[in-house]
Amino acid sequence: MNIAIQGIKGSFHHIAASDFFGEKVSLNECMSFAEIPELITKNVVDGAIMAIENSVAGAILPNYQLIDTHNLSICGEIYLPMIHNLMALKGQTMSDIKEIWSHPIALQHCQTFLRKYPDIRIVEEKDTATVAKMIKEKNLKGVAAIASKKAAEIYNLEILEAEIQTDFINMTRYFVLKKQRQHYPDDYLNNKASIKFIAKDEIGNLVEILTVFRKHHLSLSKIQSLPITKEPWKYAFFIDLIFDDYLQYCQALLAVENMVNELKILGEYQKNNPFVENNNVDKMTKV
Repeated sequence: MNIAIQGIKGSFHHIAASDFFGEKVSLNECMSFAEIPELITKNVVDGAIMAIENSVAGAILPNYQLIDTHNLSICGEIYLPMIHNLMALKGQTMSDIKEIWSHPIALQHCQTFLRKYPDIRIVEEKDTATVAKMIKEKNLKGVAAIASKKAAEIYNLEILEAEIQTDFINMTRYFVLKKQRQHYPDDYLNNKASIKFIAKDEIGNLVEILTVFRKHHLSLSKIQSLPITKEPWKYAFFIDLIFDDYLQYCQALLAVENMVNELKILGEYQKNNPFVENNNVDKMTKV
């Protein structure tokens, strides 16, 4: 499998890809999320891993827009603990460190730790693992990176401080993406779906839609609104539905389709439990 990720080897996207597809997965490294859709649509890669929300920082709204605009299909999800470590060249100590480099979100996750060192300069970079690699290749003394344990292993750096994230329970949810939605004989085994709809400009329309989901025993695990391009103050809703009965889910969508201006299935897949390690369903054949 050739899978696109944001970042390089040692990044959290790399770890997520390895957890879902196995350690032998081939990576196509991208420095921005915006690069990923074109790689999928042009069949350069078989699929992609894309972060969609964090339990501390919230939803990554531009990524919802990328998935929708490029008609990408969600075929799985994975939850990954964000365990941040401070690392530097071997032999360096905290007293040697003058600057700490990392991705802005990683820095945000470690604010309590960073406040202990007000004299150390904080530098924002595009990717956690890229900083670790740069320190090693350029032999940067006095510079530390905040990155994953895997990054320290790959780039042969020494962990000065382990697990420095402020929140003990800090997780990121990733979508597994492919080019377009396909149907399989075992689709009825899916128990989670991500959909988008645009409600009608009528009083109570959203309530009526949510009532249909309740009637068909669908659990709303997430609801997110995004502005509609070129239509100021109008919004599309992106929601995740969890269900036990695939037929009830289908019947609910048929009912809702007549109640909205637009309905789009972004993907159907098997839900993942964020608090159970290595519980990903093997969906490699569906990418």
